[in-house]
Amino acid sequence: MPRLYLLRHAKSSWDDPSLADRERPLAPRGQRAADLMGEHLRASGIEPSIVLCSPAVRARETLAGLGTDWEARTEPGLYGASEGDLLARLRQLGDEVESALLIGHNPALEELTLMLAGQGAALGKIHKKFPTCALATLEFDGDWSSLRPHAARLTSFVRPKDLV
Repeated sequence: MPRLYLLRHAKSSWDDPSLADRERPLAPRGQRAADLMGEHLRASGIEPSIVLCSPAVRARETLAGLGTDWEARTEPGLYGASEGDLLARLRQLGDEVESALLIGHNPALEELTLMLAGQGAALGKIHKKFPTCALATLEFDGDWSSLRPHAARLTSFVRPKDLV
């Protein structure tokens, strides 16, 4: 049974208004949240087969802040992607991939979670918001190429404030 982890990047800094959106780094609060989420991932034994990461600085710094040695594919198409774009990318994963972690942005991650798990099933668990550095875990039957709307189960939703 494939497992999908969707991690929104941690809180970014707005201190330098001259930076392009893609270049904004993590704020100190975001760095702390990434550390907490990394501790949670390790304590939970989560080790994805593949990590797909947005090229935005804040997403790459979130990955680094997790404190893992996972190899990640930084994919330009994940920055600014819609939920449909993300679903199309996930459908390209091979059968050998047992689990995938996708580090990206809202609103696409929230919309993808709601699309895959169904609004009714997911909305209560995600508290009507997908905050920064939150992690959604979804499971589904079949293979990646058959991933469709309403085909997954949201088995866990963890926010940084749940870990404090």
